[in-house]
Amino acid sequence: MLLGEYEHTLDIKGRLAMPAKLRESLGNKFIITKGLDGCLFVYDMEQWHTLEAKLASLPMSRKTARDFTRFLFGGACEGECDKQGRVLIPANLRAHAGLDKNAIIVGVGSRAEIWDAAKWAAYNEESAEDVNDLAEQLADLGV
Repeated sequence: MLLGEYEHTLDIKGRLAMPAKLRESLGNKFIITKGLDGCLFVYDMEQWHTLEAKLASLPMSRKTARDFTRFLFGGACEGECDKQGRVLIPANLRAHAGLDKNAIIVGVGSRAEIWDAAKWAAYNEESAEDVNDLAEQLADLGV
C-alpha cells in the first residue's frame, strides 16, 4: 500500500527522487501516466495490469471508453529508478502536471500521485472546505 506525502525537487534533467518507502512498494519498474486533477499517476506493475484488464473490457463502441483509454495509455511510460533512487519524468508528463522544480509525491493506496507543489497546495486549500461533505457522501455509501 502506498501512503504518505513527500516533497522533492526535480533536477535540471527532469529526474525526481522517489521516496524509499514508495520505491519498495512500487518495485523495480512501474508505470507513470497522466492523471486526473492535473497530476501524474504512478502504478506498480500489478496494479497497472489490473487497470489494463478493466479498461480492455470496456466497450470500444463507447466514446468515453475510447477517450479515457487514449488519455491513460497514450501518456504512459515505464519508470525505473536509478542508483540514487531518481526516476526520469518525460517532458510530456512534466508538461501535463506543470512540473518544473518542486514536486509532491503522495501515496494514495493503490497508486502514487506526483503533483506540482503549488498545485498540490491549491488543491488542498480548495478541497479542505469540501472534506466534510465528502465524508457524509462516503458514509451514505457505507464507507
